[in-house]
Amino acid sequence: MNPSHRALWLVIFALCLPAALRAQTAPEGNAHPAPSAVSAAQGAEQPPFGTPTRTTMSARAKSEFAAKVDLSPLRDLAVLHSGRVKVLDTLAGETVRGLTGRRTYQDFLKPEGATPEDEARGVKVVNYDPLFTLLDLAIDPGYYHDKALLGVDFLPLRKELLAAAFPGDEAARERWLKVGRITPDMFDAHAGAVAREHVSEEGFRSGLMRIDRAFSLYEGTGANFLLVAPETADKPWTHLSLLPEGHPARAAALALGAAWRAGDADAVSAHASTLAAELPRINAAVYPTTARSLEGLYNRVRAFEWGFWAYGFGLVTLLLAFGTGRRWVAWVGAGFMALAIAMHSFGFISRCLIAERFAIQNQFESMTGLSLFAVLVATVIMVARRQWLFGAAACAVGFLVLITATQTAIPGKNIEREAAILNTSVLLKYHVTTVLASYGLILLGFVASLFFLGVHYAARLGKAQPSPAGGGMEIALGAAPGSIATRDKLLHDLDSAQMILLQLAFWTLGVGILLGAWWADHSWGRWWAFDPKETWALITWIVYLIVIHVRIGLPAKKGLVTSWLSVVGFFIMLWTYFGVNLLLPGLHAYA
Repeated sequence: MNPSHRALWLVIFALCLPAALRAQTAPEGNAHPAPSAVSAAQGAEQPPFGTPTRTTMSARAKSEFAAKVDLSPLRDLAVLHSGRVKVLDTLAGETVRGLTGRRTYQDFLKPEGATPEDEARGVKVVNYDPLFTLLDLAIDPGYYHDKALLGVDFLPLRKELLAAAFPGDEAARERWLKVGRITPDMFDAHAGAVAREHVSEEGFRSGLMRIDRAFSLYEGTGANFLLVAPETADKPWTHLSLLPEGHPARAAALALGAAWRAGDADAVSAHASTLAAELPRINAAVYPTTARSLEGLYNRVRAFEWGFWAYGFGLVTLLLAFGTGRRWVAWVGAGFMALAIAMHSFGFISRCLIAERFAIQNQFESMTGLSLFAVLVATVIMVARRQWLFGAAACAVGFLVLITATQTAIPGKNIEREAAILNTSVLLKYHVTTVLASYGLILLGFVASLFFLGVHYAARLGKAQPSPAGGGMEIALGAAPGSIATRDKLLHDLDSAQMILLQLAFWTLGVGILLGAWWADHSWGRWWAFDPKETWALITWIVYLIVIHVRIGLPAKKGLVTSWLSVVGFFIMLWTYFGVNLLLPGLHAYA
């Protein structure tokens, strides 16, 4: 990026600074350590695989080359990045997501001989392995200057940049608009003008800063190859380029880069194997072993994503079992549920081991943690009461939370360092864990309440009739074959189920709030400060206080009233959990 472009960004940041200072009310140490996309260690400015030359590969040649190379030996090499030793496969995924906003970089192969009028027809979409993209960005960065590399999630900004790039070509603007990304050349040429025109608009400012970070990552990908372990664990890792050229690992890296630029896939694969064998021999006593294997397995299994699919199949199957009255379908649903819990547990436990901490310290981790707790509680109650309804509720919770955590832009998907404030006292860990557990119970109670409302209003509309023979209700209640399981019995059991869960949520949240006040007095010198998070947590607790006590005055409709109050409480909890974190700055900046 040229110097005038950088100067423009300094102006934008200066305009943003006063608002940022007004919003930052939390003490130093509250926030998570800011992740650094580009490493700034000594030697990081040197190309790790030799000096890049002007690319000569076409998109089709690049695709064919990528299909032939074998980079698997490099996948679990250790690398220091953003304050944590991780595997190269993890760095590749984080880099591609930081650039494109997607899991993989996507290229488009136009039909050979296509004219501008028909080039959109027959275009083949190619998704590249993130590890290939990471290495290609370091070895052949020139290839990407005119490729759809930089994700633009703010639609008005994308339209403005494309309007500047294609002032008289509406068809081209429409094609690029659907892609959702722009080229580095587009950003470098037109971001300055767009920034000057929309400098007072928050959406444009934040969007431009996100693309600027991605552009910096594109320019600085080669700096992140801190692959050389230190002599002792307290010393920094060093960049691959700082090894002497005669060192076997350095020679393999240079040869790999030369073969890559020549398009020799077999030679690249051979040199990759040599590099993967040589790097762990450098200061082998410090080089990680088991942690690399576990992180590689965590990346490959993608337990949370497969987990939400298993939860979804379990939920659908159990609901079918209730509707059809077939017990073998219920057992199939139980099998999916068991598989989902196993995947969920593996993902959470392995993340804790990889991060070397209890993994509940950001939005993504807290969601995966609280949903696992809720699912396990529901499973225990299901087994104790022998009622499949709790299993269906558990599957619903697991599915809804995991699909939200993995498929939306929830912060914290990358495994990062611990916020300083979260390492000051064991008491704080108990506070955070207890509050998150209460949120999981609230969600579980919400699902049970939805079941109650569904049965209640379906019966009133004439869509559900009492079933003297039991059928699906018999399975839902866990009743013995041939017993009488009526709608009233089902509603009674659903009411009992939601009250068990909501009372647990009430007491757990209350204990969590008290632990937080105790810790605040210990750490900040006061029990309560009417911080937004504190205030809304108290409001949420008061809702469930009302839930428990209102039943005394409304014995005839206590189940229905409880269900609707549970729905209201759930949405207030969502505001406390998400809205306060994202929209109201305060002392809980790390939450």
